[in-house]
Amino acid sequence: MAKVLQKLQIIPLGGLGEIGKNMTVIRYGDEMILIDAGLMFPDEDMPGIDLVIPDITYLKENRDMLKAIVLTHGHEDHIGALPYLLKEISVPVYGTRLTLGILEGRLKENGVDSSNLHPVMHGNIINAGCFTVNFIRVNHSIADACGLSIKTPVGMIVHTGDFKFDYTPIDGRMTDFRAFSDLGNRGVLVLMADSTNAERQGHTPSERTVGTSFDRHFRAARGRIIVATFSSNVHRIQQVIDTAVKYKRHVAILGRSMINVVNISINLGYLNAAEGVIIDIDDINNYAPDKVVIITTGSQGEPMSALTRMAMSEHRKVNITPGDTIIVSATPIPGNEKLVSKTIDNLLKLGAEVIYGRDEGIHVSGHAAREELKLMLNLVRPKFFVPVHGEYRHLVKHAEIAMELGMDKKHIFLAENGSVLEFSRDKGAIVGKVPAGRVLIDGLGVGDVGNIVLRDRRQLSQDGIIIAIMTMDKANSLLVSGPDIVSRGFVYVRESEALINEARQRVNTTIEKCLENKVTEWSALKSAVRETLGKFLYEKTRRRPMILPIIMEI
Repeated sequence: MAKVLQKLQIIPLGGLGEIGKNMTVIRYGDEMILIDAGLMFPDEDMPGIDLVIPDITYLKENRDMLKAIVLTHGHEDHIGALPYLLKEISVPVYGTRLTLGILEGRLKENGVDSSNLHPVMHGNIINAGCFTVNFIRVNHSIADACGLSIKTPVGMIVHTGDFKFDYTPIDGRMTDFRAFSDLGNRGVLVLMADSTNAERQGHTPSERTVGTSFDRHFRAARGRIIVATFSSNVHRIQQVIDTAVKYKRHVAILGRSMINVVNISINLGYLNAAEGVIIDIDDINNYAPDKVVIITTGSQGEPMSALTRMAMSEHRKVNITPGDTIIVSATPIPGNEKLVSKTIDNLLKLGAEVIYGRDEGIHVSGHAAREELKLMLNLVRPKFFVPVHGEYRHLVKHAEIAMELGMDKKHIFLAENGSVLEFSRDKGAIVGKVPAGRVLIDGLGVGDVGNIVLRDRRQLSQDGIIIAIMTMDKANSLLVSGPDIVSRGFVYVRESEALINEARQRVNTTIEKCLENKVTEWSALKSAVRETLGKFLYEKTRRRPMILPIIMEI
């Protein structure tokens, strides 16, 4: 019997058509590996949701095939789902030291065993089933980021991870041009490349340019300096520390995630600070304001972050005072613009000078712009191309870049989460779908909040709730007490007595009619009450509150 030729499959479970929750399966036969396992933060239409992770049904159904998880870097949108995934599936996890250092902290917070973490260095090669994975240095907005080359029985896959070409990186370690070029010379079957900045012309500026801007603002500041940035941007934090030392200032760290990452980075040698430079936040009042720099979380206006609480005058340890200079060293993630603007407004009201915005040079992206994407495509020269990591318009723009460089449109695949891309040495196609979607995290609940619950929450947030409570004697078909009408988020009862009284009368009439017609089933009575109240309240208010009839039986 002739042996069936196995096909190579690439199955994105997250990260396509969205920013975040990056997760991709590489499968050949009955063996597979997973690239990254990230989360994303909830949209405005997800009230009460804390986090969103990919649907891992496909991984659970094929858990015996999964040989390894390989990580490109330590951002939450690439590692944040691992505490939930590793509770379900035990599998080796490979990543660089900083990536695993951050991940280990997340696993401990969630009570997940971290004994299966295996550190690698750039240039290391691991074997996982039929796959051979090489970790390639790339520059990004976090140290120790990697691209991947994955040797498979069908051909070579290159995954860039999140990257940019920084010619003057803070640690002196540039993206490994030679590794990507050598792969291109040997022949690459499929390239999967970061599309986040595919709309942006030119090149992404070097991280080092931020240090120049810091120097200018530190030199001009006369009082205390507070810098808000992403806790994971170790190179940005290093530049703040270096500039503080230059101007003879001490540095205090604020915010739980910032403290954790700084401690991990110092212990692993990714952050350098001379003894005595970093001081405890409780000691800042022992120094003159012009001798202090505070590095804090809250650059995205997160409601519970340190900077937001300072802006609301609610922080226990730091009060904003006139003369403070606050540098917001980040640009708002799409959807966070209002939160960031509100935080800046509140800081300005307290008398602080706030430095923010693209024109100030205090933030650069960690993602490649169009000219760098062209360079990556020219270095790797793949037979097939799959744009990844971006909303759909980013993927389309990245595909257009590849076509500008002469790539055949038939060799470029605009996939969706759950698409099964299948490749032989000469052909590629999207051949099917697997389960993929969003799993919502609310407190300790994983996936127990779905579309129906979200719909109810949205309705509650828009029009509130009306509760109609009554007590009935079912045996004698009598209304014993009530109905009582309770309003939450709909109208203020004390100022709407006439409306509530009329609503009560309408419910009472409806119940009496039902009982006269021998309708005594609770479900039928509740449905009648819901319909009557819904029509009445819409006529009077043009609102549609959630209506919850409650019938108690004696």
